[in-house]
Amino acid sequence: MSDLPTDVAADVQPFRSGFVALFGRPNVGKSTLLNKMLGQKVSITSDKPQTTRHQVRGVRTTAAWQIVFVDTPGVGKPRSELGRKLNATAREASGDVDLVCFVVDARTGYGRGDAFLAAQLDPSRLIVVLNKIDGMDREHIGRQLAAVAPLDALAYVPLSARTGRGVPELVEEVASRLPEGPHWYPSEQISDRPEPWWVAELVREQLLRMTRDELPHSIATRVTNWEETPKGPIIRVEILVERESQKGIVIGKGGEVLKQVGIKSRRQMPPGTFLDLQVSVEKNWHHDADAVVDLGY
Repeated sequence: MSDLPTDVAADVQPFRSGFVALFGRPNVGKSTLLNKMLGQKVSITSDKPQTTRHQVRGVRTTAAWQIVFVDTPGVGKPRSELGRKLNATAREASGDVDLVCFVVDARTGYGRGDAFLAAQLDPSRLIVVLNKIDGMDREHIGRQLAAVAPLDALAYVPLSARTGRGVPELVEEVASRLPEGPHWYPSEQISDRPEPWWVAELVREQLLRMTRDELPHSIATRVTNWEETPKGPIIRVEILVERESQKGIVIGKGGEVLKQVGIKSRRQMPPGTFLDLQVSVEKNWHHDADAVVDLGY
């Protein structure tokens, strides 16, 4: 035991840092969990598959450690070039980190799809996160924990990303297992994504929430122009769909859908921001490898 006073001993502890992937099937709540752990929204959320399409890094820093969380696309059976690309993105992220938080939906339970993904993970770097336990009693949670126990992970953490129950315990568990390391990002930085990307994502998030179920995979967004003015930025966002009929759905009767998307997106942006939303058709873009790459996926 150290003879130094507690406050001095704490000062000489080595700084710890590391990269931690959030990995799992679609719609298990990885992005919601990331936002809750950071206390700030850095990744969009919806109940649609493939909402997350990039590796999104969220950074949490204290005086003792820095965790770089990597949100990844949900891994499922690919039905398009986009799906194959997103699966590859997620697997790449999970293979090049210090720890993997394997997120499982406690409501649907640990299933064959989860088992298929878990078999690809290294137990020596694995923390199993049992999400969506809100409203569940101890007996139900116990059964779900028993189902994942054979994975031989470092730890098992039941939690609710929506309510925050169990989230501090997960952060503590992750931090306790970080190796010694540097500040990978400045202490004040929360995410690695540039502002134009974030604006395009906010628009896509609102489109996912307002359009029909058949549209999410067919929608992409990108900023095509950004002009700073004394009153605030003027930002043009292009919304890509695959068919003319989808263009009408996105615009809505009398332009109402597009209007509401703009209003709800601007609420999450600095005051004075002007959004110019344009809808374009690029046929079957998410089945086209070149188009998928051109859109940054």
